[in-house]
Amino acid sequence: MVGRQVALLEQVTVASPGYLKKYGEPADLQALAAHRAVNYMSSATGKAVPLEFTVNGQVTPVQLPAVVSVTGADLYTGAAVAGLGLVQVPRYRVAAELVSGRLKIVLRDFPCPPMPVSVLYSQNRQLSSRVRVFAQWLREIFAAGDDT
Repeated sequence: MVGRQVALLEQVTVASPGYLKKYGEPADLQALAAHRAVNYMSSATGKAVPLEFTVNGQVTPVQLPAVVSVTGADLYTGAAVAGLGLVQVPRYRVAAELVSGRLKIVLRDFPCPPMPVSVLYSQNRQLSSRVRVFAQWLREIFAAGDDT
C-alpha cells in the first residue's frame, strides 16, 4: 500500500462549560494535574491515547485520569459535552458545539498537533487516473474547508 497525505486537520482541546465550572479552566499543562480526560481507546493497542500538546515545538503527551473510556468518535464528543472531561478532536468535528457554546476550547497556547489525512492505494507502477483525480479532489475539498 502507498499513502499520500492530502490534508492536516486542526485539532483542539475542548471541555464543556459545566466541566470548566467544576474544575476550572487550565492555564497551562501543570494545571492539568487537577483535571480529568475522557479516554479514547486505541483499536490498535487497546490502550488510552494520551492528550498531546505542542510546547516549544515539541509534542508533549499527557495521560490524565479518566471517568470513562470510549472507542467511538461520537461517544468521545458526547462525553465531553456531558461534562465528563477534556478531549482532543479535529475542530470540524465540534464546530457546531463550539458555536452553540456546548464546548469551549482550552489551552490555546498549547495546540494539539494536526491530524494527518491520507489516501491509501495499492502500489502499481502506474497510478490509476481515477485514484489521482480522487486524491486531488480530496486535497481541494480539505483546502476549501480551511477557508471557512
